[in-house]
Amino acid sequence: MHGEYKVPGGKLVVVDLEVADGLIRDFRLAGDFFLEPDTALEAINSAVEGMPVEADAATIAAAVRAALPEGAQLLGFSPEAVGTVVRRALVTAPGWRDFDWEIVHEKAVSPRMNLALDEVLTSRVGEGRRRPTLRIWEWDESAVVIGSFQSYRNEVDPEGAARHGFDVVRRISGGGAMMMAAGQIITYSLYVPASLVQGMTFADSYAFLDDWVLQALRSVGIEATYQPLNDIASPTGKIGGAAQKRLANGGVLHHATISYDIDGKTMTEVLRIGREKLSDKGTTSAAKRVDPLRTQTGMERSEIIERFKGTFRALTGAEDGAISADEYEAAQALVESKFATDAWLHRVP
Repeated sequence: MHGEYKVPGGKLVVVDLEVADGLIRDFRLAGDFFLEPDTALEAINSAVEGMPVEADAATIAAAVRAALPEGAQLLGFSPEAVGTVVRRALVTAPGWRDFDWEIVHEKAVSPRMNLALDEVLTSRVGEGRRRPTLRIWEWDESAVVIGSFQSYRNEVDPEGAARHGFDVVRRISGGGAMMMAAGQIITYSLYVPASLVQGMTFADSYAFLDDWVLQALRSVGIEATYQPLNDIASPTGKIGGAAQKRLANGGVLHHATISYDIDGKTMTEVLRIGREKLSDKGTTSAAKRVDPLRTQTGMERSEIIERFKGTFRALTGAEDGAISADEYEAAQALVESKFATDAWLHRVP
């Protein structure tokens, strides 16, 4: 069995192994990482050799860490990365290039339609009716998008939202509220089969699915990093955040919102949580917590989106695709039955 795992922001870790009588045998670790001393490689191999195939990633990582010689240096990978790649090998998890991808970047639609498309397209991928897809959002009005489990009244100031022209909508994934001013953010969604992240912990899958966008950001001069659990940051501030939803049919939604520009004063008048987070910092501007792409690069939003798409194509071989009329119809029905209803918006009062 063979497994590969590219550590987000790090190196490629590769394992080859056999299974006999329910145990890992002939285990061999390789990759483009750095490891000192040389004897540490054999220590890692010996630690995994003979482990039961049921061992989870954390158990494997603990065994590797315990076996390392004193003072060992692992650069570009970690014991946890070894645990992850072993699990992926045991379940024969595919990589990015094992799928036929498409990129969708279409007309602007309402915030509710964007959220409904997320659910429809994730479901279609899970059912095998759509290729794995990267979708870049465009929207025709500003909105506050709250997480599936957030309290409406705790997160949003309805009067402030109305005054500044922000609709309020609720998405199917967890996480925090995002103030999505039209033209001031870049939002993308990945619709992937669960097999792509097989063998990873939930937390590891966030870093794995966002690694391509870190590469894209670095290509425009931003030293972007992943900050667990779901933040994308640079040395000068937070850039954006991600969220996930996994459907029972095997479809996985991973979407992220990245700040291109920001009006910090408006944020504090629309989001209640913005005031609370800033109240102990002696500042009246959320811009001191978020450093948008426009100020860091000077590039147009459209230029950055094209860099994103180019980076994703290079990684996956993706082709340009489209949302079908049937998918739009299904999403519109979902808007009417779910995303536009007070019952959904106020499911957590």
